[in-house]
Amino acid sequence: MKLATVRGADGATHAARLEDSEAVLLPFADVGHLLANSGRWPTEAGETGERRAIEEVTFCPVVPAPSKIFCVGLNYLRHIQEQGRPVPDHPSLFAKFPEAITGPYDDIALPGTSTSVDWEAELVVVIGRTVRDAGPQGAADAIAGFTTGNDVSMRDWQHRTTQWLQGKTWGSSSPVGPVLVTTDEIGSARPDLRVSCLVDDQTMQDARTSDLLFDPVHIVSYVSTIITLRPGDLIFTGTPEGVGAARTPPVFLQPGQVVTTRIEGIGEMRNRFVASD
Repeated sequence: MKLATVRGADGATHAARLEDSEAVLLPFADVGHLLANSGRWPTEAGETGERRAIEEVTFCPVVPAPSKIFCVGLNYLRHIQEQGRPVPDHPSLFAKFPEAITGPYDDIALPGTSTSVDWEAELVVVIGRTVRDAGPQGAADAIAGFTTGNDVSMRDWQHRTTQWLQGKTWGSSSPVGPVLVTTDEIGSARPDLRVSCLVDDQTMQDARTSDLLFDPVHIVSYVSTIITLRPGDLIFTGTPEGVGAARTPPVFLQPGQVVTTRIEGIGEMRNRFVASD
């Protein structure tokens, strides 16, 4: 099943189920509200509703206002190697705030205070049920599905200190979407999917999610040991090699460039980067 949060011409948002070239509107304001519906969301998501052509709606972030956004750094071996860092024994966690999220086709403003804006294509876990202290099976059951994300990073700010948060949660900088694909359609809570990132049609990243050092089930189990995860929470699982900061010389995004983030079986996002006002 493919789910999305869409906005119609009247400005109202809806959770929607995608079927071929149509969006079936559901009686929830967004996918986050659908997932929070007391564990009944798989049934509710299959209900009938008003149909609109895909061309008549705008795709919003899949979950516009998650209560928590966790991210995992250094989670692909080759990315760890290109950064010259040791292989971690545990997931390297940091966070984003909801204000950092933007839509899968929205323009993204390059901040005037950063000259080192970088791309990071990522598989994103979407939590579908409340979970705490989960073992492997409980963690797998808590995953509603997956979406596409890009952990756009302001590297000069990220590396001002040993703490990464300040370079990772800039307002309206991290696109998420266009759809949530449920685990039954993906085939597993540990999917093997191709993930890629292109800048102006030049491939910068190309890997498979099976190469993750810590897979989605492990990450959900680990994070749920620390804090309760709730429906609609997001986890960015890490980015593969090919980021701009690790190139010689480094390459960073410029006004007018378009970043395409693709994950096999989920879809793609296209975001144009523009100069800030």
